[in-house]
Amino acid sequence: MSGMSTAPAAEALLAWARAVLERERSALAGLEQRLDHRFVAAVELCHKCSGHVVVSGVGKAGLVGRKISATLSSLGTPSHFLHPAEAFHGDLGAVRADDVALVLSFSGNTDEVVRLLPALRQRGVAQIAITGNAHSLLARQADVVLDIGRVEEAERFGLAPTTSTTLMLALGDALAVVLARLAGFQAEDFARNHPGGTLGRRLANVEHVMRPLDQCRCAPAEMTVREVMVHVSRPGRRTGAILITDTQGRLAGLFTDSDLARLLEQRQDSALDRPIREVMTLSPVTVPAGTRLGDAIGILAARRISELPVVDGNGYPLGLIDITDVLDLAVAGEEQESPNEPSSSEQITLPFDPLARRESA
Repeated sequence: MSGMSTAPAAEALLAWARAVLERERSALAGLEQRLDHRFVAAVELCHKCSGHVVVSGVGKAGLVGRKISATLSSLGTPSHFLHPAEAFHGDLGAVRADDVALVLSFSGNTDEVVRLLPALRQRGVAQIAITGNAHSLLARQADVVLDIGRVEEAERFGLAPTTSTTLMLALGDALAVVLARLAGFQAEDFARNHPGGTLGRRLANVEHVMRPLDQCRCAPAEMTVREVMVHVSRPGRRTGAILITDTQGRLAGLFTDSDLARLLEQRQDSALDRPIREVMTLSPVTVPAGTRLGDAIGILAARRISELPVVDGNGYPLGLIDITDVLDLAVAGEEQESPNEPSSSEQITLPFDPLARRESA
């Protein structure tokens, strides 16, 4: 910005930004209308692939390709990125005949990309092109061409890849999401692929996060309150609740630190030497094993409670979800919604077999 003597007004800055977003939004709408049988053919090639979807490209298209590859893998389609230059220095060894190549180049004539195509063909790898030039060298050699059209870049000189890379990325997202739905990819699968992330933890089952029974305070219903408070303890940071069990060991109630405080505030000292079953919370809110952690957190928030016992199908306690253990997820859940679970009952019918073109060639 060295040529600017004064900073433009805020209104001008916002107008420039809105113009960029409007141009890209308009281009995305146009891309939506361009989707046709070629996209279906690309989906079919990837869906039938028994190997990996190998994504390749250079420059900004290569960066977009890396993200597309990551999204494919995240949503259940095995994928890895292959840099065209590195391919000729040993990385071609990662490519197999049962792979499908997804190659990105807006011009379709990028030297590094064009040089890679014969090597992929020699290995029997089917090729899908994402390009803005349907008559390019890339397009002529690909089995399926996803043509994003001759778009205008959003940058004012029309030089920097902006609109074109947005369209490539959106098209890659569409391909990854459709493949996931076609394969019946479920929220549980997402959790297995993201065990360390916030979303993955929210989709995990409660038994993977709860405090197991041997780390919880438990007591039989016939013990007195005083006996429970003196003798029932566990090493480490304690929970704010005690699981109360009946003579068969099933969960009968819950006694919390708040319950004890209430007895003391109301000067009911005599209750301390009565069976804890007389002052416990009967039939507390519980969740069965197999409940998603995100759903359990929703119950904690809706009921305004701090502890949630986890039980098996016969009512025996397995552990406890304590709000202090999942507070970070509870806060994150207020900031963003969990992803919609794909419908496994929804079927996609493909009108033809795109592999027929290759077999007859």
